[in-house]
Amino acid sequence: MQELAPSPSPARRAVAVRDVDIVVPVYNEQDGLERSIRRLHRFLRESFPFSWRIVIADNASTDATPAIARALAADLPGVEHLRLERKGRGRALRAAWSASEARVVAYMDVDLSTDLRALLPLVAPLLSCHSDLAIGSRLAHGARVVRGPKRELISRAYNRILHAVLRARFSDAQCGFKAVRREALGGLLADVRDEGWFFDTELLVLAQRRGLRIHEVPVDWIDDPDSRVDIVSTALADLRGVGRLLIAGPVARFMGIGVLSTLAYAVLFLALRGAFGAGGANAVALAVTAVGNTAANRALTFGVRGREGLVGDHVRGALVFVLTLALTTGALAVLRGLWGSAPAAIELAVLVAASITATVTRYIALRTWVFTRAHRVHHIDRPVMER
Repeated sequence: MQELAPSPSPARRAVAVRDVDIVVPVYNEQDGLERSIRRLHRFLRESFPFSWRIVIADNASTDATPAIARALAADLPGVEHLRLERKGRGRALRAAWSASEARVVAYMDVDLSTDLRALLPLVAPLLSCHSDLAIGSRLAHGARVVRGPKRELISRAYNRILHAVLRARFSDAQCGFKAVRREALGGLLADVRDEGWFFDTELLVLAQRRGLRIHEVPVDWIDDPDSRVDIVSTALADLRGVGRLLIAGPVARFMGIGVLSTLAYAVLFLALRGAFGAGGANAVALAVTAVGNTAANRALTFGVRGREGLVGDHVRGALVFVLTLALTTGALAVLRGLWGSAPAAIELAVLVAASITATVTRYIALRTWVFTRAHRVHHIDRPVMER
């Protein structure tokens, strides 16, 4: 059950389309909630040039947090309270962002560890439609961070893992200071599965894979010594999420399609070898599986749908097939020179090995040539001083 207690001022209500909704997810934050919300409200009222709303997203707090949030919503113009009966920061953000009609939706941690002066540089590129997502980064050049060595090490190690395993191009996935254009969020949010702390990382990885533009803002950030986040359990959950995204990634899908194509090729080769000979069976089996491979990768690996460009994709895929055919034919010729009349099983093993050798080249060709319109450059906007 969700409770949204509106309390916007008449001036805010008159705005046709609000510029920014700022969500503050909270769970049992009775001690610091009022101080933080009043500080944020004062900053926005005095220093923020765009129309705004603060949404306190209370995800199943069991202390006085709901009562404090309701009181703040009643007292402060532009503050609203959203109550959810289940825990999960990702769940709170999903609910608040989905209900928003603002041009940009953002969130920040309730402890306000990030200097609020970074808010304008965060949302400005989104309001101008220059970028699709924006993140505060504690690891970008120009950021000033105060935190203990343990959390510093964990943060850097986690982001290194993202870069190595998921090929992430953003520098800081975990900073609780992010914003998204609502138009970009529409096709993205439904595919984010995590409801907890991994929500941010999954959102960014999916955005990068879809070629959305991600803007980074170096921030001043001071660690909250009262943070009650369980670092170990959160880290384990994040690693499970990384594994899930790796399996669902384009390389894993390409490999899965490759395994099925290879099995189909083997069956066809053995079935046709008697009638066409090894060379003919190889050519026919490769041609048939190449068509299926290109179609499957088109839809599943590179996300290309519809008939637009279909013929051109298959023509370019056929040219890639020629490379595989040349490698397998050459391998077959070498085998004949060494063995003469080799058994069908040996021929198949050599042909499969040659085909696997061509797999890397095939993936690169599909990614950079055949389906180039699907694989747009992933724009990561670095701070100006890095350009």
